Parts: sequence; C-alpha cells; structure tokens
Amino acid sequence: MELPLVVGVDGSDSSLLAVDWAVDEAARHGLPLRLVHAFRWERYERALPQFTTGRRAGEVMAQNIVASCAQRAGLREPEVKVSEEVLPDDAVSALLRAAPDAFALVVGERGRGEVSGLLLGSVSLTVAARAACPVVVVRGAPPNVRGSLGRIVVGVGDAAERTGVVRFAAREAQARGCALTAVRAWRRPAFEHGDSTTTADVVGPAHDERASAELQDALRDAEREHPDLSVHRHTVEGPAHRVLLDAAADADLVVVGAERRHGHFGLQLGRAAHTLLHHSACPVAVVPHQ
Repeated sequence: MELPLVVGVDGSDSSLLAVDWAVDEAARHGLPLRLVHAFRWERYERALPQFTTGRRAGEVMAQNIVASCAQRAGLREPEVKVSEEVLPDDAVSALLRAAPDAFALVVGERGRGEVSGLLLGSVSLTVAARAACPVVVVRGAPPNVRGSLGRIVVGVGDAAERTGVVRFAAREAQARGCALTAVRAWRRPAFEHGDSTTTADVVGPAHDERASAELQDALRDAEREHPDLSVHRHTVEGPAHRVLLDAAADADLVVVGAERRHGHFGLQLGRAAHTLLHHSACPVAVVPHQ
C-alpha cells in the first residue's frame, strides 16, 4: 500500500498553492492525497454559534475548508485519489503525528492570520524542523513553483545524511523527467588561508578533488537505481547556505537534509536548510536523517 502525500490546508492562499503543488506531485508518483485541516474549535465554543445539527460554526468552517480543497484537487487532477480529515488539534501536532505514515508532508510558506511580511510561517518552520518524513515547503517564484525550469537541486552534505537526501532528489528528478544537479560546498580551514600563492594553488585543488570524490560516492547508488537520469555535479568553494541559495534560483525544487536527534524537541535544522526555508526562490524539501 502506497503511503499518502499529506498536505496541510487552512484555506489561505499559501495553502491553496500547496494543494496545487501536492496534487501534481501525487499524480507524478501515483500516490493518494490526504488533506489535513487542524483547528481547535472547542476553544471558542462559547463564542461561536451552534447549529441545529449540534455542530459548532468552527467545525462547519473546517469541514468547508477541506471540502473546497478536495474539490480544487479533483478539478486539477481527477485521477488522484483524495481523502479529507478534520482534526480538533493544533496544526503542528496534527501534521507531526501524520508524518510517520506519510510519503511526505506538504505545507505552504505561511498560514491564515500570519503576518504577510514573515519570511516563513511558524507552522511550516516547526514541521520542517521536526517531522519524521520529508517535508516540502511550497514557496518561491511562480516559474519555480510551477516546475517549469526542468532542474532539481540537491545539497550533498556529510556522509550520515547523503543516502536518503540524494535518493529522494533522484526520485523527484526521475518522476519529473528532468535533470538532477548535485551540489557539494567546501571550505578551506582557516589556517590554510595565507598569503602564499603556491600554497593556495596546491591546497585549493586538493579540497575540490576531495569534494568531487565525495560527490561521486554520494551519487553512486542513485545513478545505479536511475540509469537514465541526467546528473550534473558541482563542487563550489563557499558556505553551503549561500551556495545552495544561488543554485535554487533556477530550480523547480531544492532538497536538503536535516538531522533528527532522539530526545531533542527543539528546531532541528542546519544553517543551509534554515536559510533556504526563509529565502529560497523555489520549493524546499527537507529530508530527515538520524
């Protein structure tokens, strides 16, 4: 049984964009789509009217939101199987509970009532930082969100995180029929920065060669699993968050890893993932690893 693609909906413009993106993604992978809306209407029961059916206005509104999103999804891609769920809970808790049984979670960059000037909404950031499955935050410029640029970018980090991150990115590129660009950023240690031109000429290429070898190793399994996939490798000297931000400018999706530490309940995002979630020109997929 295929795990569903779960999308958080709240009726905001951002979540509607996430629904559209998720429908297309579900169609590409042949997955069912599960719409989840969470709202603690019982907090406001005394202030909200009650209908003759015994349902509070908040509950009715929640049902209307998921029903309209389901209708939108059906009109966009009739072949995708869509289910709806309304939960009397806060959005973060509901989505995090759904994560272990999801192919991925999809959320918009901000929700209803959040300040439009925010770079990223609190729900999206928290879910991306804590979920047990990949999380896609749909954000960026229209051409990137529409997937019209034909390129997936994956940031290849340290060995512990490479397998799942690269596999997810390769599967995305294969499903879309587009190229995969794998990026490995590297930095010289501070003690190697000196005035010696000879030292720089020797040390720089050595670091780049090591980064290229690490990139080759990280991509080996993905290329074996997807022999027809067009893969481009880039090793770049510089901070990973800046290198990936530049690479995401003309991509349909950028994929990065995030460590999940047992017993740690705070935000678990590295600097690169955090920067991309706030500033990327394209949707961002955060793939967790232990």
